[in-house]
Amino acid sequence: MIKGLEDILNHKSINPTAMRLLVLEFLLKQSSAISLTDVEKGLEPSDRVTLYRVLKKFGEKGLVHSIDDGSGAPKYALCAEDCVAGHHHDFHVHFFCTACRETSCLTKSKIPQVVLPEGFASEEVNLMVKGTCSKCIP
Repeated sequence: MIKGLEDILNHKSINPTAMRLLVLEFLLKQSSAISLTDVEKGLEPSDRVTLYRVLKKFGEKGLVHSIDDGSGAPKYALCAEDCVAGHHHDFHVHFFCTACRETSCLTKSKIPQVVLPEGFASEEVNLMVKGTCSKCIP
């Protein structure tokens, strides 16, 4: 298992330290996007600043993407394999369940291309759908 984790990090040009391996293993086990607080709780007694730095490095190298779901704290999810340092290809819709408050990547639902007026330059695209997930619908 460790060798596979090291391979993933090496493929993204990330030095496989013990903490980075732990965080990656934890992220791979998640079924939805998670916050820094969730990572911290799951990897107690880890240092919050160190975990933040790991997630930031993973984002810079195209291993995770950050999601603003309106909850006040960014959530993190693993990227598609073709994401690279400085250029994410995760142009998919995200879903926030108002019941359980989980955020999910809907990778099969792509964000449509938005044509901007002349003189406008996009920096980020985010499409968030809010409602009730399949686990919470009675």
